[in-house]
Amino acid sequence: MKKDSKIFIAGHKGMVGSAIWRGLEADGYTNLIGRRSSELDLTDGVAVNKFFENEKPNYVYLAAAKVGGIVANNTYRAQFIYENIQIQNNVIHASYLHNVEKLLFLGSSCIYPKNAPQPLKEEYLLTGELEYTNEPYAIAKIAGIKMCEAYNLQYGTNFIAVMPTNLYGENDNYDLEKSHVLPALIRKMHLGKALMNNDWDAIRQDFNKNPIEGVDGNSDERILLEKLEAYGIKKDSSVTITLWGSGNPRREFLHADDLADASNYIMKNVDFSQVASGKQEVRNTHINIGCGMDLSIKELAYLVQEIVGYTGTIEWDHSKPDGTFQKLLDVSKLKDLNWSPKIALKNGLIDVYNNYVV
Repeated sequence: MKKDSKIFIAGHKGMVGSAIWRGLEADGYTNLIGRRSSELDLTDGVAVNKFFENEKPNYVYLAAAKVGGIVANNTYRAQFIYENIQIQNNVIHASYLHNVEKLLFLGSSCIYPKNAPQPLKEEYLLTGELEYTNEPYAIAKIAGIKMCEAYNLQYGTNFIAVMPTNLYGENDNYDLEKSHVLPALIRKMHLGKALMNNDWDAIRQDFNKNPIEGVDGNSDERILLEKLEAYGIKKDSSVTITLWGSGNPRREFLHADDLADASNYIMKNVDFSQVASGKQEVRNTHINIGCGMDLSIKELAYLVQEIVGYTGTIEWDHSKPDGTFQKLLDVSKLKDLNWSPKIALKNGLIDVYNNYVV
């Protein structure tokens, strides 16, 4: 990519897209374009095609998606499959129609079978049953991978798919109903700490920043306590935070800035022909992006507890689903491409929490 190449980052205000944008700006790229969802509805094919016709981007990062944690994935199954497939179809097809030089499609590690061997190699895709709770989202992302491969093979495009592990970082989603496990833990521990200290200013500030089901910090204490309890944060003689499942499943986490660095590296240095070379049947050309290390949800919870300074009790609700037991990515292909992450988990979490409480 040239420094003045026109680069469209779909989803530029989200955690991943904003990290990619910051990384490109830091590297001296000067012609970045993005649109908020209110300005461009990526599920509207006509609007997307008109945008590409007018803007004519040279490169595209497809980081826009409807995302959420285990509760949201399991509750809004139709929305997750419909909206993500619509976004992918529109952006990938418009990139082909308008001769985009290269596209980077960002997927998710949930594409792999529920009981696949660990660590997860790219070749394990479509070899078994998916985890039920996020099956619609996973199927949408698999469709995106296969769409990129198919367009490359039929039309000669240069569309690369990357599969990140679980992410955290700036601009994460802290909605307690729809967030992933790590931002939910950070927010719950923060609210639990504030409740232990009877710090109602901190609680109200948090509710004002991220209202819970329409309830903000202007509500009376009784309503705020009811909402906290509904999401597992309860105060009796002390404070108890109840978390879903057993805490035994293991997860790998990567800072969004590291994902952005890997994505920008791949966009600048890797072509589809490289990842497809030597294959009699071209498939599984996507690239895993992770750190190659994981920890249990229970270990993660205690690490977040330490960083936040919450000193109350943590309990586990075994009646709730755990999800896939382990999703550790094999990052051999990425290492062979000479990239590795830079941000250690604890250091990254400290920075994220410090930014959260600002």
